[in-house]
Amino acid sequence: MKTEKRYLVPGDYMADPAVHVFDGKLYIYPSHDWESGIAENDNGDHFNMKDYHVYSMDDVMNGEITDHGVVLSTGDIPWAGRQLWDCDVAFKDGKYYMYFPLKDQNDIFRIGVAVSDKPYGPFVPEANPMKGSYSIDPAVWNDGDGNYYMYFGGLWGGQLQRYRNNKALESAILPEGKEEALPSRVVRLSDDMMEFAEEPRPLVILDENGKPLTAGDTERRFFEASWVHKYNGKYYFSYSTGDTHLLCYAIGDNPYGPFTYQGVILTPVVGWTTHHAIVEFKGKWYLFHHDCVPSEGKTWLRSLKVCELQYDVDGKIITIEGLDE
Repeated sequence: MKTEKRYLVPGDYMADPAVHVFDGKLYIYPSHDWESGIAENDNGDHFNMKDYHVYSMDDVMNGEITDHGVVLSTGDIPWAGRQLWDCDVAFKDGKYYMYFPLKDQNDIFRIGVAVSDKPYGPFVPEANPMKGSYSIDPAVWNDGDGNYYMYFGGLWGGQLQRYRNNKALESAILPEGKEEALPSRVVRLSDDMMEFAEEPRPLVILDENGKPLTAGDTERRFFEASWVHKYNGKYYFSYSTGDTHLLCYAIGDNPYGPFTYQGVILTPVVGWTTHHAIVEFKGKWYLFHHDCVPSEGKTWLRSLKVCELQYDVDGKIITIEGLDE
């Protein structure tokens, strides 16, 4: 499906959006790309982001967008090494909690927490990363019953292949071929939102026959960029396939899954990565994502986009074409 798309921050490079509605206003929490001068590689070193802005808006497709400025940077974080990748924000009991992936001073990705009284920050980071955290791409789902769940993980530069059963391996191992694909992780958060309340679990994606997706099924298996939303009583887990550049989704009956693969949300865009958020606002559903058209294909300089997202009568998401021409 071809659909109207809008670039939201044409004057800067913003990517990896997390998007939420707080107090009737839409807030966007993107990562912030810049020209770091680091050569492209499969480890993602050229994505050397170092701060976050927050944006807000009342009219998605036509209204003005407000830049609330820098709300957190690596210089604010005591344990910071480098690479402040994509974050998410959750609200509970009058506080806003920002969850962010960042390499520590040993070059290992951890997940940190920063807190604010306002959805637009500034956010004050905790002195240490979350205990037991690893990898990247935290996305937090409020299940409406007092429980909050974090989904996280990413392959290659995201370091998920360095772990099994939440323990670090001596060397990274990527499954191949018909071996089960490495899944995202899901974990319930503590009541104070600062820690994991349990051991993270694998979030398994099943094929149409009820079998876990395999590592060789690169157009369907998980790679990075977890997101969760709910539609007609079902949980939709969406994600990127990474090196095949698709946004896909699976449906389940509870926050832990398992989830059954359904199809493609967004076909490949200009650029390498594809990342997203799905949110309902004022009666319409939207897909926020990014591409590299404004930077003429520089994969590390991405631009924030939005378009409407639609479902068919059976609750399937209608696939959106990533290329505008």
